[in-house]
Amino acid sequence: MFRKEHNANRVLAGGKGTFLKNMTDPYTKTRNALFGTLFQHIQFVPMTESTNDDAVKFLGHAQAAGLTIATNFQTKGVGRKGRPWVAPMATSLLFTTILPVTFEPADLWTVPFWAGMCVQAGLKFHNIHTTLQWPNDILLGGKKLGGILCVSRGQGARAWVACGVGINVTRSEDPSVAQIDPPPAFVSDVSQVERPELLSAILQNYDSMLTLVEKPNLVARRWEDAANLKGTHYRLLVDGETEPIEGVAQRIGHHGELIIKVDEHDRSIAMADARVMREA
Repeated sequence: MFRKEHNANRVLAGGKGTFLKNMTDPYTKTRNALFGTLFQHIQFVPMTESTNDDAVKFLGHAQAAGLTIATNFQTKGVGRKGRPWVAPMATSLLFTTILPVTFEPADLWTVPFWAGMCVQAGLKFHNIHTTLQWPNDILLGGKKLGGILCVSRGQGARAWVACGVGINVTRSEDPSVAQIDPPPAFVSDVSQVERPELLSAILQNYDSMLTLVEKPNLVARRWEDAANLKGTHYRLLVDGETEPIEGVAQRIGHHGELIIKVDEHDRSIAMADARVMREA
């Protein structure tokens, strides 16, 4: 952990390394708000390669159960399929939480759906009304506001999971943001809520909804309702195919796959096999 912080600081020129060392931890009040819950432990690192990479080292350690690692900036943040996650310094809520329960490997697909509902509920608490998009995106006004990427480590019949979440909070003039296609949404477009307040609301939902994550079928049905899934139009590019397919969503399958109706026939799309195409 400290090695990664040190290396990241060396990347920054013009005295920014000193700035990082002196950066105030923004999550003190968040810890106080979560005191007594399973998610009260928050470790803040000003800068790191990836909070998911940091968290995966602790999977399976009992003392790390419920730990959240939050940062202001990731030098190697990624989304699904290794696509880069662009987030200028201190503009996004970036964190990974190690769940304090274990899973059967066959049920790991449940976790990002559960986490999506918790994130959506946390945003709604602050009057930010979002849409869930299969398999792991949070949309605001049809544009991507955030995403979820989970990592796991298995041993025998059980697996430990950490949930990585990224939410665009403050719109930035950084040129890297202008290059994102299609353009993203930001919390600041509709609200002035700060990152610590959002994290507190999301982790409160992790705590109150934890028992749900162990019920895969119920998670799927709840997610369908939260996403208003049935009847939603999806345009997908399936791995290995050159042309997108379009269809109307029907339900979530037994392993997290999206069942869509294409030309009057149901087609099953696995979570790892496609990406959703959104218009710019």
